[in-house]
Amino acid sequence: MTLQNPSPPGVFPGDRRVLAESHWTADTSGTLASHTVGSLLREVAAARPDQVALVSVPEEGEPRSWTYAELLAEAERVAAGISERVAVGGRVAIWAPNVAEWPIAEYAAALAGVTLVALNPALRARELLHALRASASTMLLYAEHSRGYDMAAVVEDVRGALPLLEHAVPLSDWEALHGSAPVPGERERAATAVPAQIQFTSGTTGLPKAVLLSHQAVVNVSRFTFDVLGISDGAPVVSPLPMFHTAGCVISCLGPLWCGGPFILLERFDPRLLLKVLRETPDAVLTSVPTVLTALAHAARQDGAAAPRIGAVLTGGAPVRSRLIAEVEHLFDTTVFNLYGQTELASVLTLTRPEDSAEEKAATVGRPLPHVECRVSHPEYGHTQPLDVPGEICARGYQQMLGYFGDPEATAAKTDEEGWLYTGDLGSMDATGAVRIIGRLSDVIIRGGENISAAEIEECLLRDEAVQEAVVVGLPDEAWGEIVAAGLLPAPGRTVDVEALRAACREWLSPFKVPQLWYLLDTLPTTPSGKVQKFLVKEHMTELRPVLQP
Repeated sequence: MTLQNPSPPGVFPGDRRVLAESHWTADTSGTLASHTVGSLLREVAAARPDQVALVSVPEEGEPRSWTYAELLAEAERVAAGISERVAVGGRVAIWAPNVAEWPIAEYAAALAGVTLVALNPALRARELLHALRASASTMLLYAEHSRGYDMAAVVEDVRGALPLLEHAVPLSDWEALHGSAPVPGERERAATAVPAQIQFTSGTTGLPKAVLLSHQAVVNVSRFTFDVLGISDGAPVVSPLPMFHTAGCVISCLGPLWCGGPFILLERFDPRLLLKVLRETPDAVLTSVPTVLTALAHAARQDGAAAPRIGAVLTGGAPVRSRLIAEVEHLFDTTVFNLYGQTELASVLTLTRPEDSAEEKAATVGRPLPHVECRVSHPEYGHTQPLDVPGEICARGYQQMLGYFGDPEATAAKTDEEGWLYTGDLGSMDATGAVRIIGRLSDVIIRGGENISAAEIEECLLRDEAVQEAVVVGLPDEAWGEIVAAGLLPAPGRTVDVEALRAACREWLSPFKVPQLWYLLDTLPTTPSGKVQKFLVKEHMTELRPVLQP
């Protein structure tokens, strides 16, 4: 694979400007695609029926593969089965790890004119119950086990509390999803008005919110991401990223449709397995987060053999160290492209380009994608900031969420009357439109690409009566970007059993949310209004010895 520079004819060229302030107006030099996820698959399958479309690589055993014609046929069979159970515009949830059935279900939902609800397979009973209620899902497709977790038992446990959930089908009974009739054409036409996905994201209010994304958003974000990089025709895309994230089910899964190549899905991330797949797939595009790149580089150094050449690496989801970028580029003879976005923006807002300098690729997250407007606003007064002055990153355009499903108040708090979406992230913009990420205004920890709500963990910790106050922050970590750290202020006259509290968290929270570092605090710094100053707590933690750590 070669990266074309500039972009292919008829596609958006690199847009370099000289800005007067931190405001990037949308590049509308081309048109937005009008496809749904389903109609895009139909078009590619008609043009390349015999091209390999999907390869699912298990941790052990032989991979499974489908051509585009086979993938479409299977998606149509499942779409027919969904159509027999769920009305147009309904919501079908999938709760499963990375398996081939996941992307097939994504296409089938689009063909059936329903909204796919993407769920993290690590959710515990309380979290699953919230997600299914918040999304008003009427059908659930689920894996029965994942990494030793009895998911079937959890479904059985919560189903009685979900009167709207009419159908729950295990993936082991996949053929039961097949319908006998073709998907009616009117359902596909109606699908254009139906949201494509509900993705869950955690904010500072604790409980995850249901982000409603349109077909226009997910189809075009994946298209523009591949277009501005000039990804070659037929290029394979290798992804170890979880499908329940937009990085997995939007960029990694839908991006290959725009270059007509195969989507190679690792069912479980193992750096040695990823290294093996990359050796077997020369010049592939690798979608990643920094945690993946760190582990992959370590595996390549330990392996001893020459590292495979990777055609291009896309990474984001957490701060990317310039040292890591340089190491990966040297080891794998590749170019690393840094991106920035969030779930509410269908995963990508800005991206570095092939023509960018090495410094720009390492120090910035690039310029906005086509058809999206971006600015940096003053966090308090709202005006657009001068160049290179930090503020809150805001975006406006086709790709932003339709809203938080069932939560108009949260939607109104995220957007303004002029249509701007406020990301909650702190950054700056230079004269070329390149964005630098500085930190987050919102209280979210990003661990290995996972967004974690500190408020949700604090709520869990405060269930223990021995805890007077709990402060959860993210501390820098070489491998994960950030790790979760908990600071506990004991109630007067009480002793906190930290081991027992950690055990309780493991029952209450998904494993990646459980704090790794635990600190006992004597006091908490607060503002005059009584708000905890978390930045001072973080500074204090770096001077303390944790009472509990991995």
